[in-house]
Amino acid sequence: MSSAVEHTKTGEKPSSYYVPAASPWPFVGSLILFVLVIGLANVIQSNSLSGIAANKGTLNFLFPVGLVGVFGLMFFWFRDTIKESLGNKNSLQMDQSYRQGMTWFIFSEVMFFAAFFGAMFYARWLSIPWLAGEGKGVMTHEVLWPQFQALWPLVKMPDGGTTNVMGPWGLPFINTVILVTSSLTLTVAHHALLKGDRKKQINFLAITAALGVIFLGCQVYEYIHAYRDLGLTLQSGIYGSTFFMLTGFHGLHVTIGTIMIIVMLLRSIKGHLTPDNHFAFEATAWYWHFVDVVWLFLFVVVYWL
Repeated sequence: MSSAVEHTKTGEKPSSYYVPAASPWPFVGSLILFVLVIGLANVIQSNSLSGIAANKGTLNFLFPVGLVGVFGLMFFWFRDTIKESLGNKNSLQMDQSYRQGMTWFIFSEVMFFAAFFGAMFYARWLSIPWLAGEGKGVMTHEVLWPQFQALWPLVKMPDGGTTNVMGPWGLPFINTVILVTSSLTLTVAHHALLKGDRKKQINFLAITAALGVIFLGCQVYEYIHAYRDLGLTLQSGIYGSTFFMLTGFHGLHVTIGTIMIIVMLLRSIKGHLTPDNHFAFEATAWYWHFVDVVWLFLFVVVYWL
């Protein structure tokens, strides 16, 4: 293994295009994500008030199984690609393929969040005005909902009461500062890598990973505060469902991004990454900056406006 590392440090890329062996991880990953989504949907439905879930909680075990599966998938897939990198099997064309693949992956993530932001946009700026009689909703308002008022957020409690909303200038603002700072520290670590300053690279990567963990801890506390003190739950109308949907999926992405940064930290400590061979670091940085940009949109649209 050490000879492979030293050979990689020369920065020389093989001229031939390396074709990886058939990998089971894409297929396994699809199955794991299927289990995760089914489990999450069942957990949400089991706690709903609609009574649709006939066998309440019977499939709740699928969600933790899916989560463990995702982390296991990341471990084994990362392991295989790291071995390929240390074996100096990645040619320049392979490097371009990795970059194109990561670009399309992030684009798919953009579309993923765009769908959820679109749901909130439709509910807040189109459906609510229509139900209140504005624009195309005049007949709907007069016939079906004459008492409906265009208010945001729309919240509905099980006992018919109201609930509070999450303000922007408390913990959400602190989380914003944490994520923006983490982007800066990751950028510093990247520049240190390009200059060959390994100590600075490791230190700022460790800071970035710590900031990611702190962000997740703050979000857990925010959820506890929302449920316990504000009465803001998944059953709190369209506002509650979109709030937890957007922030929850973002939290999942922060978790994955933090794991990726920790992996880059361990690889930096072992000396795997060099100024000439560090696409894994760049891919992680792209992903982390994407997660930060999504949070800025979340902060403005979900918390502030």
